Amino acid sequence: MAKFTEPPGVEALRAIAPVLQRLPAGSTMTRLFFAGGEFPGSWDAFRCYGPTTSRFDHQLPDDEGRAHRQERGIMYLASGREAIPTCLAEVFQSTRVIDRHARDPVLGGFELAAPVTLLDLNGPFATAIGASMALHAGPRPRARRWAQQLYEAYPAIDGLLYCSSMYGNAPAIALFERAARAIPARPVFHRELRDAVMTNILNETARVIGYAVV
Repeated sequence: MAKFTEPPGVEALRAIAPVLQRLPAGSTMTRLFFAGGEFPGSWDAFRCYGPTTSRFDHQLPDDEGRAHRQERGIMYLASGREAIPTCLAEVFQSTRVIDRHARDPVLGGFELAAPVTLLDLNGPFATAIGASMALHAGPRPRARRWAQQLYEAYPAIDGLLYCSSMYGNAPAIALFERAARAIPARPVFHRELRDAVMTNILNETARVIGYAVV
């Protein structure tokens, strides 16, 4: 089993030169969010409540260890040719059912309005900092502690570049609120999953990864 220790502390991380990936303005980002339910979101909104159960939430719990609303915000995205199926595989992994209706899921896409700098966790840097590729698939509470320390150790980064353990290691991004300047005024794609135009890609993705569609 790949080594996945606790993070070594902010000062120890600062002593290690970061490996960065810069995405230029105009790069296309894709995300799946829920427009309904108890905590509705939108295509351009960072989630400032946390940490939740998501892998790289960098928010800090309160004094009693609970999630709360704060200035730190997170937005989970995918990029590249397989961005849409990556979002579907990641978001619906707990049930393995692509539910087109519950909480009004929406697929959104936008082009970066400014460049962003990401800490690249896809290569040997993960080993250099004392973790491993288990950072992408190991216990989520520990991964969140890593994200909290990486955020503080490297104040110049706008987020994390990692690989999707649910969709063949495709590129995935955890974007921090530091990247707010890169969010454009309007999306280039915005479709509810219940929309008929989404039927083919939902069914094909479900077939490939063994999920159901309802």
